[in-house]
Amino acid sequence: MKDLLGSPGTKTGLFLRISQCLFAVASIWVMTSAANFTSYTAFCYLIASMGLQLLWSLVLAGLDGYALWIKIDIHSPVLVSLFVVGDWVTATLSLAAACSSAGIAILYAGDLGFCKHHTQMQTACLRYQISVAFAFVTWFLIAISSCVMFWLNALLWIN
Repeated sequence: MKDLLGSPGTKTGLFLRISQCLFAVASIWVMTSAANFTSYTAFCYLIASMGLQLLWSLVLAGLDGYALWIKIDIHSPVLVSLFVVGDWVTATLSLAAACSSAGIAILYAGDLGFCKHHTQMQTACLRYQISVAFAFVTWFLIAISSCVMFWLNALLWIN
């Protein structure tokens, strides 16, 4: 059971959670460094979603680190079920925030040409796009965690 890559209490699980934290922080940092991001609701939603993702992943990374340090098994069915629900909720919010922000970034950068015609917005538009890219990487990593937790949960309840 512990051989499942990315499961809680393993080195790969800890690496996955730390990666989620790093990309969420990168998304937040790049977005908040862009001018006028607060003018767009989708970008504010992205910041809130990545903040929640950061907190969730940080708590689980701490739990994984503690389990590795103490050398305990945290694969109880009830605890893994909690991880499944939390991962699926944060994955859904992260995907929704990344998609809505990507839509706004594409609308302004590509479709309307807003970023090309306003020189002061060129840097901001680039930062919007980079932040959205980091958000999608964060979502991809949480999607991996979600699938691993779902699979582990099924295995635990069957046995």
